[in-house]
Amino acid sequence: MKRSSLALTIVYFTLVLNSGFSQTLKNKIIAHRGAWNTAIPENSIASLNRAIALQCGGTEFDVWMTADSILVINHDPVHKGLRIEASTYKELAAKKLNNGETIPTLEEYILAGKSQNFTRLILEIKTSGISKERTLKLAEKCVQTVKRLKAANLVDYISFDYDACLKVIELERKAAVSFLHWKGDIPPAKLKEDGFAGLDYTLDVYKQHPEYIHQARKLGLKTNVWTINDEKDMKWCLENNIDYITTDKPERLFKLLK
Repeated sequence: MKRSSLALTIVYFTLVLNSGFSQTLKNKIIAHRGAWNTAIPENSIASLNRAIALQCGGTEFDVWMTADSILVINHDPVHKGLRIEASTYKELAAKKLNNGETIPTLEEYILAGKSQNFTRLILEIKTSGISKERTLKLAEKCVQTVKRLKAANLVDYISFDYDACLKVIELERKAAVSFLHWKGDIPPAKLKEDGFAGLDYTLDVYKQHPEYIHQARKLGLKTNVWTINDEKDMKWCLENNIDYITTDKPERLFKLLK
């Protein structure tokens, strides 16, 4: 890649929503489940803090609702052998993470993230295995929690569930919401029409539909791609002007940006 092209990747990117509300992401790098490694569990407060210390533009995390309606951070539907949606928070909290942390609540995670204003918090609303109604309730409670903690200017939303995304847009028109999917069967024009701020598709989708990148930019939508860990794939995303890159290897991507 030419030096001039690389230089463009480190400028500030301003996300402007239909409402006129603007937010700024400082670089392309979104740490997937936080900046984790063998010593730091994914989706932990420690992984959040490390993403902040690295100065990632954003850090992604996953939210579930427990049987007693507490919102917790975990990628899989099961935590240490316990199905999250069928377990109480007390039961889950008894099963410590590998670094000794308790499974974080959404409130704890956001409060930890509010210690700074550089790294955005990319909140993924997980799809309930119980019912659509429960997914929508989770979306509603996520928005309520973000508002109550006065963190709306720091949090963006993503989800595989289209209706959950629409629920967030309905409840908070200023929220930046991106549709997360591996099929990419919904084009940018439809997302724009429905009030989305961007699309969050896999690399395969962008390679199959390179026109999405141009269409999104023309419509004022942001493009994100997940999960990119290979250097060759990172370079492709940079060369094709993908706005944001979600990765398990933020340090590797930082080196390419230098």
